[in-house]
Amino acid sequence: MTVSNWHVVAGSVLCLAALVMGGVRSAGAAELTILSGGAAKAGLGEAIPLYEKATGQKVVADYAPMGPLMRRLGEGNAPDLVVVTTDVVGEVEKRGHIVASSVTEIGRVGIGVAVHESAPSPDISTPEALKKALLDARSLVYINPATGTSGRHFAQVLQTLGIAEAVKAKTTLGEGGYVVEPVGRKEIELGVHQISEILPVKGIKLVGPLPAELQKVTVYVGAVTTKARDGAQARQFLAFMQTPEVRKAFAAKGYAAAP
Repeated sequence: MTVSNWHVVAGSVLCLAALVMGGVRSAGAAELTILSGGAAKAGLGEAIPLYEKATGQKVVADYAPMGPLMRRLGEGNAPDLVVVTTDVVGEVEKRGHIVASSVTEIGRVGIGVAVHESAPSPDISTPEALKKALLDARSLVYINPATGTSGRHFAQVLQTLGIAEAVKAKTTLGEGGYVVEPVGRKEIELGVHQISEILPVKGIKLVGPLPAELQKVTVYVGAVTTKARDGAQARQFLAFMQTPEVRKAFAAKGYAAAP
C-alpha cells in the first residue's frame, strides 16, 4: 500500500470537514480516544482544542514512542484512533488493528539539532560540519533507538559519519517524551530529536535540521482502529485534520503538509 492510497478521498474529506466546521455537535457522545506517537503531540495539542470547540466532542489523547505504542496495541489497548509513522502502519494494518481505508496523512517532520537558548549555534549545514559539531560537543542526547523513530535513524547517522564510538561515552539515550529537556537545563550541550519535539521545549533553540543528505522525514498518519466505538466520529476527526486551520497549527509546530 502506498501513501497516496492512504489519503481520504478528497470529496469525503471536504464533506466531513464542512460538517465539522458547520458546527455538528456530538452532545452525549462518548469521548474520542487517541493513541499517538510522541512526535505528533505538539500538533495534536493544538488541533484537539480546535476540534472540541467546533464539535463539542471530548477528545482524550495519550502519547508514546513507536516501540511502546506498538506493544500497547498488541496488548489490547483499544483507542478509537491511532497516529503512527508510515514505517509501521503496514504492520499495524497487518495485525488487524486499523481500518485500512481510513489511513490519512496528517503531517511530516524532520530531525533537528538543539542547543541551549543562550549558547552559540554550531554549524550543521553539511555532513562534515555536523560531524565536527557532534565531536566538539561535551555531551549529547537523543532518543533510545530501541523505542524512537528518530533515534534509530540518528544512530545510523553516527555510523555513517564514522563517529559512533567516539561519541558513545558522552551520549545519553532518552526513553520518551521531550528527550532534549536536559539541554534546556544546561545538563547536556547538544540534543537531536524530531523538530516537533524540539520547538515546544523551554530553554532551548533549534539550530536547524540535519543536512539533507542525512535527514529522515517521518510521515505521520492517522487511522481508525478496528475497535473504535464510533468509527464515524473518528473519521470526522481525521477529516478535521485536513482543514486549513489545523494545517496552520501543525506548521507552527514544525510539521510540513503532504506535498
